[in-house]
Amino acid sequence: MASRDQALSLLAAANNHGDLAVKLSSLKQVRDILLAVDPSLASELFPYLAELQSSPQSLVRKSLVEIVEEIGSKAMEYLAVLMPVLLALLRDADPDVAAQSVISGTKLFSGILEEMAVQMHHRGKVERWLEDLWTWMVKFKDDVYTIAIEIGPVRTRLLALKFLETYVLLFSPDKNDSGRPVVAGSRHVFNVSWLVGGHPVLDPAVYIAEAKRIVGTLFDLLKTASSLPGCLTVTIVNW
Repeated sequence: MASRDQALSLLAAANNHGDLAVKLSSLKQVRDILLAVDPSLASELFPYLAELQSSPQSLVRKSLVEIVEEIGSKAMEYLAVLMPVLLALLRDADPDVAAQSVISGTKLFSGILEEMAVQMHHRGKVERWLEDLWTWMVKFKDDVYTIAIEIGPVRTRLLALKFLETYVLLFSPDKNDSGRPVVAGSRHVFNVSWLVGGHPVLDPAVYIAEAKRIVGTLFDLLKTASSLPGCLTVTIVNW
């Protein structure tokens, strides 16, 4: 209870204090509390944390995205509450905030996908909270795809293209992969062969087909290379 009250006080400071340094320091302390307490208790504070997405200070919003990413590894079961924050900040007016949203979302995407594969192999099903979280990840993928092909800040588009690269690699079959069940907490690189047997919300055939479609889109972008910033063209070619 003391931790909750302290966190609420710090969140109020992060939201309302006039000094940016105090806001950032308060937010860092909130982060430490959220990662230290039981995830179910931390989740009670997530709605208050989400309010910071409206902060006028871009550094506060960027720090918020970083905290969402860290929460994903500590309290994934409760992360869905904060996913609207991540998606909203993909379109932040500050390119640094938008870029951090792509970076953090990319890491969350891979972690959530692996957790789904683990549950499918070892439990024969995927828990409802994880299905809901994957639905948010699909929305994230769609938004990042749009960012990659639209005119916008170069750095954000570059990171969006890197996400698409990650997506294609995740859902491209590897003939050398054994397809053996994954182990929770392992550092094996995910392969779509782990999803043999399918799942209503994670049908490998659907995602393999989409990965191929994305590759086609990238080739189409190359055809218009003369209109693309140089670093974007290099990123696509280096694929």
